[in-house]
Amino acid sequence: MKITSFRDLRVWQLAMDLVELVYRLTRSFPRNEIYGLASQIQRAAVSVPSNIAEGHTREHTKEYLHHLSMSQASSAELETQLEIAIRLRYVSLQEARSIAEHAESLGKQLYALRNALLKRARA
Repeated sequence: MKITSFRDLRVWQLAMDLVELVYRLTRSFPRNEIYGLASQIQRAAVSVPSNIAEGHTREHTKEYLHHLSMSQASSAELETQLEIAIRLRYVSLQEARSIAEHAESLGKQLYALRNALLKRARA
């Protein structure tokens, strides 16, 4: 399959799924967290596909790699914030686990994409 848009990228599609999962999860957060941890978790999740899309549309591979790195960092930020939500008992371990597993899988795919781009850039 030829990639004609960032929408064709599997990592972007998975990242968009992650955003949906996060928004569903944060609906159950306490009201006083709407502008706190819930918002921060949502922003980290939204940042993942946003950076994939932005990087894919950049002219140079180096810029693309930079944005993929930012996506990976946002994914790690999200995992950390989920851990905080668990510790504060805003979500159960089971609720957060499915999102964390999704984020971990996505992180591995981002890493693989970065490696493929690095190989192509060096060739």
